[in-house]
Amino acid sequence: MAAHNHNHQEASWGKRLVISMLVNLIIPLVQIYGGIVSGSMALISDALHNLSDFVALTINYAALKIGRRGPTMKQTFGYKRIEIFATLISVALLYGAAFYIAVESWQRLLNPQPIAGKLVIWIALVGFAGNALSALLLHTGARKNMNMKSAFLHMLADALTSLVVAVLGIIWLYQPWYWLDPLFSWLIVALILYSGWGLLKDSYLILMNATPPGINLADIQRELENIEGIKEIHDLHVWNPSAESIALAVYITVPDQMMSRVDELACQVKELLLDRFKIDHPILQFETSSCANGKLLCCIVKQTHHDEHK
Repeated sequence: MAAHNHNHQEASWGKRLVISMLVNLIIPLVQIYGGIVSGSMALISDALHNLSDFVALTINYAALKIGRRGPTMKQTFGYKRIEIFATLISVALLYGAAFYIAVESWQRLLNPQPIAGKLVIWIALVGFAGNALSALLLHTGARKNMNMKSAFLHMLADALTSLVVAVLGIIWLYQPWYWLDPLFSWLIVALILYSGWGLLKDSYLILMNATPPGINLADIQRELENIEGIKEIHDLHVWNPSAESIALAVYITVPDQMMSRVDELACQVKELLLDRFKIDHPILQFETSSCANGKLLCCIVKQTHHDEHK
């Protein structure tokens, strides 16, 4: 029954993502048209930013769909990492848009152009309404799902950006401060670079099987070796198979004993790892004598060195 409810929730989240995707495809097209007609680079910048969120929403939707597929004989970890590769493509497109905005804004700063403030206001308010609607649709799922939370935060940020563009339009109705247009466009570029760098860093760590942020290997060693019945641990690895999961592999040295006792110890270790470190995919190898001299990290020895002593 719980699995049925979870699938029903995911289906509902998927529908809401599709609606948000459509909204974030239509709005940027309207904003680009309005930006060209009004002469506002800030409006075009906001449009490109929103268009990048259409790509991000598409990735989130694909991850939600593909993530349901379990592991296979050839893809033993499943398909979760497709989301990471798609994220890298998304960031590359986003940075391309940021470069265009930065160059065009520089030209606008050197040669300021009159801007139709009234049109900017109405188009920006359309963007604000669309992004606010998307954020509202995604709010429920954001409490339980990381992908939905990411999409929700994107929509919320875009709604605020569109609102600021509308405020600029009001200013231009009364003051010819057109230099604010490229200035705000550069602020959007900075926002794009900042958010994109965070995505690149997280993607790099996952692809390199790096220790996830917030995980300290020494803490894990101390906690495990404090469990009664464990002599030491070695060859410890902790990594992210996907953005939502943390895996661990470790050798655990214990006294020679009945297999049933080892099973009890394994359950105790798994509970500790999940409760204390949120590690949901532990791989435990028990042994009665250490084969790595108790070293916490694995030292990979080249096969050629072994062959020389044959």
